[in-house]
Amino acid sequence: MKILGIGSNYVTDLKDIEEKKKGKKFIFSKPESSLAVNCNVEYPSNITNELIYEVELVVKIGKEGKNIKKEDANSYISEIAIGIDYTAKDILTNARETKHPWEFAKGFDGAAPISSFKSIDNYPNLADINFDLKINGVEKQKSNTAFMVNDFADIIVFISEYMTLQPGDLIFTGTPALGKGEIFKGDHLQCSINDELLLDFKMI
Repeated sequence: MKILGIGSNYVTDLKDIEEKKKGKKFIFSKPESSLAVNCNVEYPSNITNELIYEVELVVKIGKEGKNIKKEDANSYISEIAIGIDYTAKDILTNARETKHPWEFAKGFDGAAPISSFKSIDNYPNLADINFDLKINGVEKQKSNTAFMVNDFADIIVFISEYMTLQPGDLIFTGTPALGKGEIFKGDHLQCSINDELLLDFKMI
């Protein structure tokens, strides 16, 4: 299983999408051991003092594909979930300064909490999916897939140019342009798709 993500993929104003599309896509990966499915997550205080949250929709690939065409790309999605892309910012800052890889900043145990998956059939319009994150009952992030710079199909096409996508592969598809921030031990996170609560956990 591959776990992949795309950076800087949402805007706050639809008029900005075309200009943003001209930029380079940035893809990163997380190991399978970073997954935490519908469970509380231990704050990794042994490695970081600055943990950043980003809520994201996660698509699961349902069939194998390479060099996938844009018009076919969405047919490769079997299910959708919601998750958190955690980043150890202090480790990331050091990695950038020393020009080292990002793996330890993005791939530690518990760096990818996700909900259970729901069939793609539950989302007939992939260009109109609302999702949000509440922390301790306060809304922190909210957006709609209409505000994606690169939609699900764009991401799948791009990744499949470089590597074969296989059943079970997961793609974190980007976080809302506003609201990401620091998480702390004891915080309670609740993530919803179209107002349906799917992920509910605490940092312990």
